[in-house]
Amino acid sequence: MGTEISEPLLLPVSPSDEKTAAVECEHVPEWEEQITIRGLVVSAILGTLFCIITHKLNLTVGIIPSLNVAAGLLGFFLVKSWVGVFSKLGFSVAPFTKQENTVIQTCVVACYGLAFSGGFGSYLLAMDKKTYDLIGPDYPGNKIEDVKNPGLSWMIGFMFVVSFLGLFSLVPLRKVMVMDYKLTYPSGTATAMLINSFHTNTGAELAGKQVSCLGKYLSISLIWSCFKWFFSGIGDSCGFDNFPSLGLALFKNTFYFDFSPTYVGCGLICPHIVNTSVLLGAIVSWGFLWPFISQHAGVWYPADLGSNDFKGLYGYKVFIAISLILGDGLYNLIKIIAITTKEICNSTKETHLPIVGEIQDNETSKLIQEQKKKDEVFLKDRLPTWVAASGYVALAAISTATIPMIFPPLKWYFVFISYIIAPALAFCNSYGTGLTDWSLSSTYGKIGLFIIASLVGTDGGVVAGLAACGVMMSIVSTAADLMQDFKTGYLTLSSAKSMFVSQLLGTAMGCVIAPLTFWMYWTAFDIGAPDGAYKAPYAVIFREMAIIGVEGFSELPKHCLAMCCGFFIAALVVNLLRDMTPERISQFIPIPMAMAIPFYIGAYFAIDMFVGTVILFIWERINRKDAEDYAGAVASGLICGDGIWTIPSAILSIFRINPPICMYFGPASSR
Repeated sequence: MGTEISEPLLLPVSPSDEKTAAVECEHVPEWEEQITIRGLVVSAILGTLFCIITHKLNLTVGIIPSLNVAAGLLGFFLVKSWVGVFSKLGFSVAPFTKQENTVIQTCVVACYGLAFSGGFGSYLLAMDKKTYDLIGPDYPGNKIEDVKNPGLSWMIGFMFVVSFLGLFSLVPLRKVMVMDYKLTYPSGTATAMLINSFHTNTGAELAGKQVSCLGKYLSISLIWSCFKWFFSGIGDSCGFDNFPSLGLALFKNTFYFDFSPTYVGCGLICPHIVNTSVLLGAIVSWGFLWPFISQHAGVWYPADLGSNDFKGLYGYKVFIAISLILGDGLYNLIKIIAITTKEICNSTKETHLPIVGEIQDNETSKLIQEQKKKDEVFLKDRLPTWVAASGYVALAAISTATIPMIFPPLKWYFVFISYIIAPALAFCNSYGTGLTDWSLSSTYGKIGLFIIASLVGTDGGVVAGLAACGVMMSIVSTAADLMQDFKTGYLTLSSAKSMFVSQLLGTAMGCVIAPLTFWMYWTAFDIGAPDGAYKAPYAVIFREMAIIGVEGFSELPKHCLAMCCGFFIAALVVNLLRDMTPERISQFIPIPMAMAIPFYIGAYFAIDMFVGTVILFIWERINRKDAEDYAGAVASGLICGDGIWTIPSAILSIFRINPPICMYFGPASSR
């Protein structure tokens, strides 16, 4: 299925014979030289920034765009600036290589990846008292005993004992995944192409323009976010975030443009089909389904229930969203396992015939030499299989003994069983990511959640299921990230050992930085408030899934279970149609996973993302090359600027400094 890219990525334009010689003579630094102090400093800075951005997205909409390219671009900019400043000051500075650029990108991705797989907006937050209160103490299966509030020390400890196992689980298979199966890993390949282009003469010129573009839009986004703050007042109904841009009637159903640079940036990065799927989900849910169900208040469910009571409309919102997510995830999981099995069977049947040199032109010779160089560098610094196996066993033993101390309901034998089956699931997820660029780590986590919650039962099953979800998510997510970065390293002539070590260092950074940056949000903002800026929608969803695993579906409102089954089947059918129809048709079929997100959160962010995709669509029609070159830089600038403003706004909130103006909109009759 996966095919290796055939274009030369590494060489400047020159006569064919000179290209071949350049491939043979290109100097590749030793793996120790690829990891530098300045690179680690830059990685820590960018890791902190990207953790802040990831937390914000996790706690608002739950959509996390790929930031690999942005990490490579910003890493290039910061180290180039570093080299330029110190050179002008008269210091001797080592040259900045593409291998060092790749190491920085790998380190940053490993760091901010833990802000997602660490569950700070999902399974860890689902254990806290506020989520318990939102669901309600009277809700069957929701027990005060199943509460564990966030704590900086235990979160850092938990990160350290679960986040490294995924790195050791698939290291022996790196040659199989990257060289034998030739999996594409689209994000890793795109990042490699970008980094390679930076370190040629023409690429450096384009990179400078991209960095300038990123800086421009970062400044615009930062200034705009600061400007919005002055009008946001006290409370949840003030400011541009609550601007009824489409009218007050639609505003009541969450249809409005909230002027968020982050969501517009996400719209520029995410594919068109993702953005249109999100908007379609908003229209289906908030435009038709919820108003229809609301008309049956008093018949299908008691009319006097609170807005967050799962026995009312809120229950429909959460469980129908869960059904779509699970339907999409289950389909893709089965699909990836089937593809993996088929590919493995086919590879064992293949016979490799001797290759006769039928074509010996210069271009073919150049490609052969380039391929040979990649293979040689990638295989040069091997991490012995016994080291990887020993590391996995040792870390699994430490984790099995430690996790029950943090989460007593999750007994050691459940953790032990998880670590036995985890490598197989990590392989499936890494293989699927290589084929589709779509990691299903949260789906594997949900499977672990349901299984462990049902096995433990009512006595601690909720906390045990949520913790097991975290164990599984961490392993399969970090394993897929590592293979993605191995692909990037393979294409940039970076040592596999430097990739692995930088992943270890980035993960260690993330184990500290991700909890610390989350703690900033936790102490500065009202996390989880259903009417606040940081609703943390997945916290409620994950806790409800754990309760379902323990208690069952008996307390849901009328027709809710039937609707859930209908949407679950619909997700399977839509995915089947996407796979069975020709590409010219399937490219217009929506993605159920993306449709599900606004069902619970609201339609406002879908409007913002759709604005981003419309801007990109028009831009591509006017000048496709400029759009391809600069759209990622514009999106990264918008997201980063808004993310940077989070730091001063959090500090202002900690010191109880409130915005001076409340800009509020209401009907004329209410004045």
